[in-house]
Amino acid sequence: MKGITRLVRALISVYDKTGIVEFARELAALGWELLSTGGTLRTLRENGISVTAVADVTGFPEILDGRVKTLHPAVHGGLLARLDDPGHVAQLEAHEITPIGMLVSNLYPFEQTLLQPGISDDEAIEQIDIGGPAMLRAASKNHEHVVVVVDPLDQPRVLDALRSGNVGAGLRRELSAKAFQHTAEYDTLVSAFLRSDDEVFPADLTVAGRKSLDLRYGENPHQAAAAYLRLAPGQAPSGVLAAEKLQGKEVSYNNLLDADAAWSAIQGWDRPAVSIVKHMIPCGLAVRDDLVDAYTAALAGDPVSAFGGIVALNRPVDADLGALLKETFYEVILAPGFESGARATLSSKRNLR
Repeated sequence: MKGITRLVRALISVYDKTGIVEFARELAALGWELLSTGGTLRTLRENGISVTAVADVTGFPEILDGRVKTLHPAVHGGLLARLDDPGHVAQLEAHEITPIGMLVSNLYPFEQTLLQPGISDDEAIEQIDIGGPAMLRAASKNHEHVVVVVDPLDQPRVLDALRSGNVGAGLRRELSAKAFQHTAEYDTLVSAFLRSDDEVFPADLTVAGRKSLDLRYGENPHQAAAAYLRLAPGQAPSGVLAAEKLQGKEVSYNNLLDADAAWSAIQGWDRPAVSIVKHMIPCGLAVRDDLVDAYTAALAGDPVSAFGGIVALNRPVDADLGALLKETFYEVILAPGFESGARATLSSKRNLR
């Protein structure tokens, strides 16, 4: 395997540049040759880091307004070659391709593209990344020989492993799985965007989710649970999992179910609306011209079962309503906002979420 070593080049091309300058600087100090493209290339050079443009390696410029820049044998041959296969090594040498031992890459979040006001279909389609997912899949497939880093939070772990002299098989496989998940989420959002609005129930469906909470337990204490926020193209995160917790202990699985039911019940009303739910059973729902009146009517629906329940309101809570809410024991109160007086009143109930 003359002239071939396992860890020679690192290709860095990222949208999320968190920590990338420090990471690249440490890689260079460890003896890695750095390759890069576009904005990442500029960022690294502006910070005094020696880096080679991918175009200088491929001998071919970026073309088609950047649609083609890394789709080249010098890149994918370097990522996909098995260095324990003499035939692969011989082909690298014959074609003067240097192996790439690390790929640091993450994709432009497609959901952010679709949230831009006034974006057209053509503009959204132009943001669909081809070269990035192709590189990530190549590096992940060949993870025995390529370290792939998509999450900036993994950079310190990778550096520690490199300093110890060995990026173990377990870490390589874990990083590979994370990279495939990254591209799977991306493709799911693109597919949903391209799908016809008339296709409500497609023959095949994938769902993209991002973990929002690790829960203490599931429906029962012996069960493990976590909550995931579903990602949808063109829609900002909404609902209970997108809410900000202002005070109180962590929510449970059952809290989330009740909170989601209560919050869903008050959506779409033009007038003030209040819903109270406990153990997935509605205790009261009322719509009035005044929020205090709506709360009073909702509580009157079943004031006994409301004890220990969850309240959702579709208007901000003021000090007067906060005082009324304090009179009954609730697990969770959800609203678009809480005025300072309400916050001060409710803060005395430390376990109240």
